[in-house]
Amino acid sequence: MKNAFKIFNISSWHVSYSHFVCLVSMYIVIVFNGLFLYNTFIAATQPGHINWLFITSIPLMLFSLTILVLSWLSLVTFVKPVLLFSVLLCSLLFYSTLNYGVIFDKSMLQNIVETNSGEAFSYLNFQLVIFVVLLGIVPTYLFSKFIIIGSFRVRLKSFVKLNLFALLCCALIAATFYKEYASVGRNNRQLTSYITPFAFYTAGYKYLRDNYFYPPLPFKVLDNLPALENKTTTSLTVMVVGETARAANFSLQGYSRATNAYTSKLGVKYFSDVSSCGTATAISVPCMFSRLNRKEYDSRLANSQENVLDIIQRSGVEVTWIDNNSSCKGVCARVKSENIEPNKKHSLCDGDYCFDEILVSKFKDRIAKSNVKHKLIILHMIGSHGPTYYRRYPEHASLFKPDCDRSDIQNCTTTELTNTYDNTIAYTDRVLSELIKVLQESNETEKSLLYVSDHGESLGEKGLYLHGFPYALAPTEQTHIPMIFWSNKLTDSEFNRCVELQHSKTFSHDNIFDTLLGLTHVNSNQYQPIYDIFNACKAEAYNEGIPNAV
Repeated sequence: MKNAFKIFNISSWHVSYSHFVCLVSMYIVIVFNGLFLYNTFIAATQPGHINWLFITSIPLMLFSLTILVLSWLSLVTFVKPVLLFSVLLCSLLFYSTLNYGVIFDKSMLQNIVETNSGEAFSYLNFQLVIFVVLLGIVPTYLFSKFIIIGSFRVRLKSFVKLNLFALLCCALIAATFYKEYASVGRNNRQLTSYITPFAFYTAGYKYLRDNYFYPPLPFKVLDNLPALENKTTTSLTVMVVGETARAANFSLQGYSRATNAYTSKLGVKYFSDVSSCGTATAISVPCMFSRLNRKEYDSRLANSQENVLDIIQRSGVEVTWIDNNSSCKGVCARVKSENIEPNKKHSLCDGDYCFDEILVSKFKDRIAKSNVKHKLIILHMIGSHGPTYYRRYPEHASLFKPDCDRSDIQNCTTTELTNTYDNTIAYTDRVLSELIKVLQESNETEKSLLYVSDHGESLGEKGLYLHGFPYALAPTEQTHIPMIFWSNKLTDSEFNRCVELQHSKTFSHDNIFDTLLGLTHVNSNQYQPIYDIFNACKAEAYNEGIPNAV
């Protein structure tokens, strides 16, 4: 009788190397690749015609490929650690994909690596813990109790036989259904991004390759002799980099709610057709200040050359970066910078984050301490950073209620989530208005503020949340961004009218490099006036009747 219950004692379950790899592979395919299999089924079926043999072959092909990848990653000796780690990792990846629609490519991995602890913990919630415990930790514990029998030599033979069998299955399936796989793969390239965990492993390899395996490129100085056009006047230019603000929720864009109640009273100019360089901060922020445009942008290449801030600083303009976000992503490496520490003792901070209002006082301090004639100050907001949108604005700034005061935003109603996000936009608008008021009171001859978001955000449309979707597949909610401009020169009717003519034209982060050179009046061999948003509105260009070339 005692021996009859021995089967329930997991520590007595002895398995061969092949059986263990197959068991874990099957678990990963069935539990964590449901979305991939479902999306592939949808892509592979045609109205009135379903090739059931082909459909049936897909999970078998994935199972065979999973065996191949996991067995080669573990190389016999490390089979348990590698496979158990893969199960744990899969539970985290699958939760993100299932609940937020996240796809893990190289850009997303770079964004994860550059995320600070405060951002990382903002994703922690009860549902995530339960999900990972039930689908990750418990199965990992059970798999760890299996005893893999056989010597290294026996396991090596099993490794060879198992891989030959998996290869044979892949070859037979590919030979039988080559046309079907080629057609589905060619027309639905994004499907491989849903394969867990191999899309993540592939992205990890690409990230390590590009950042650590390649020798560093020699650093390139773009312009040795930039110069200020007019050194006799004084100027103060402010560039505000927004976070996760999408154009669709700006009343200046036509949104029904009054999310821009403050700036709309200050005579600002809004640009309605602006797109981002990326869908994540780690890409968009360095890209917008780089000479490289979106299509040619490569982080390794961008890091090996100067950006527009370096050129402006060399011309004699004092450049300062003040950050209330995770970091400047390397953009401010060679200019003055200040990272705001979220000290609990400050009324605008809670120990993890500071409200963006703190940037106003930091801005005032900076201009009060500076006695140079020409200044460029970049303010990096935390803006509408999710998923904890409710922590981006103080309670008294909560205009739309009820809001979503939790990080598992997929469990909030659409109304609650929209209310919370709109509160972040309205609070950003308030901060911008305070910055403009500081500019209005300053003594410089020429003063301007340019606000542009780094990327947009999904709020549940098409089942997607947050951001970071591959750019080619990203919805407009993640790429259509707001841009606001204010200048004391807008009081000039001719300049005002000219800028008004630009507001509905198509622009992007590709325009920021040259627009900043234009706003700061820096002559540079890198300046391309065709990309300067306000080039047509310069006094000399406007008087000569030169049309906008953008």
